[in-house]
Amino acid sequence: MNKLRTALATAAAAALGLAALAAAPAQAAAQPAFLAASQMPPSSTPWTATRVFTGVPENGGVLCAPYKIPAQNTRYREFSTELDTNGVQVTTVARTEADAVKLVDTLRAALAGCGPLLERQNPGLQAVSASHGKLAVEEGAWVYSLDTADPQIGISDVHLFSVGRDGRTVTLVRWGQMGDLGDAPLTAFRTTTKTAVNKLH
Repeated sequence: MNKLRTALATAAAAALGLAALAAAPAQAAAQPAFLAASQMPPSSTPWTATRVFTGVPENGGVLCAPYKIPAQNTRYREFSTELDTNGVQVTTVARTEADAVKLVDTLRAALAGCGPLLERQNPGLQAVSASHGKLAVEEGAWVYSLDTADPQIGISDVHLFSVGRDGRTVTLVRWGQMGDLGDAPLTAFRTTTKTAVNKLH
């Protein structure tokens, strides 16, 4: 289960492995801005954030998407608290707006189908994906959840994901911790998502 949780913690980066369409030469325009630690959903202990790195997380394993992560025009920032709550934001600038639209569609399909895929890959695991609707911000953002439980060892984890777009720029945000969907700050995560998309440009 620890390996699964590590993989889940990099779902955002792994899902971006479908983003070959997003690779493009660097542009002279200003880089998209990222969430600050204080803009993650409230937690009982403070969030900390890494600096913004170029490329994708090194541990971006296979999860609900092929392992093919484009490093060009992609950057990320990771977040954590003292209580095993963590997150990541991965942002990529597509070559064209049409490519960005295709990327969003691809990521949404991967997140929506993540639960059934994990159950097929991990016999005995219970995994449920759910869609939590579209947010009215820039060109739109969509929120999903992934609830997993391993009855044999009694561990459950919940993750919230969002995919949003502003023009050619696509961002994916993930929040995760031990527990189930009832423990997840869904309303606050929607606010975090809107902030993330609004900060892109």
